[in-house]
Amino acid sequence: MREHWEAWLGTGLRIALIVVIALVLRVVVRRSISRLIKRMHRDDKRRAGGPSRGSALLANPERRIQRAAAIGSVLRSAASVLVLGTAALMVLSQLSIELGPLVASAGILGVAIGFGARNLVTDVLSGMFMLLEDQYGVGDRIDAGEASGTVVEIGLRVTTLRADSGELWYVRNGEIKRVANLSQGWATAQLDVEVRAEADYAQVHKVITTVGEELHGGGPPWDELLWEPLEVLGLESVSMDTMVVRAKGKVAPGKAATVERELRRRVKEALDAAGIAQVDPAAVTLEKLRAAPPGTLRNTEG
Repeated sequence: MREHWEAWLGTGLRIALIVVIALVLRVVVRRSISRLIKRMHRDDKRRAGGPSRGSALLANPERRIQRAAAIGSVLRSAASVLVLGTAALMVLSQLSIELGPLVASAGILGVAIGFGARNLVTDVLSGMFMLLEDQYGVGDRIDAGEASGTVVEIGLRVTTLRADSGELWYVRNGEIKRVANLSQGWATAQLDVEVRAEADYAQVHKVITTVGEELHGGGPPWDELLWEPLEVLGLESVSMDTMVVRAKGKVAPGKAATVERELRRRVKEALDAAGIAQVDPAAVTLEKLRAAPPGTLRNTEG
């Protein structure tokens, strides 16, 4: 009887030691992961505070916080499952329970759950890689194929987008086959100026160039939105009545439409001041019909 008590006491002490070591190891690992995530957060903040305009992709604090929180949560959960799962197996071994059939049954159950929840597993894995690679974040404007808009929230399973018209899209991460981030790096503002074919091309070129230089160097907010002076690419198309002059410039991400609207307004005013009228083929055709003699149209139709 005494031998049994000694065996039970020894087993109980070993189990208690395993549990204590597992709990201490879990706390240490989770704190280490938290320190690592905080260090990543500080490094992102330091890079975002640099002088380069290209670092604007890390400038959103909410994006950095959510990304760090999601990655930290996944790593801490995985560490807890690994440590506590190993401790549970060691405790069962101390109780003289055969682990072979248990592990085999758990493996079969895991395979069955994996097949049944493969979409969920795909969503979670895609979300993890998306966060680790920093493909997009909160505040970014993206095109995810089926839906496009501004990222409101990122989860391991679902990404939430706010479309331009206001609706809220919930897109499963596993369904995103390709994504275009419209808020990283820079964007391109493109401007087409259509004038009469007989207009002086050199004068039109000079007007557009001057407008671009004034907008780029005219102070805030436009100097922060238009990063480079406009580049006049040349004639995009020419017809008997009109010609189209195309220009483009590098702008802040997500601000192409804003800059294009301001450029159109300023180019219109500058062309009017220079005596150059903007037209389109439909307007030229209508003008010709109005200027035609009264019987010309009837004779042509007859």
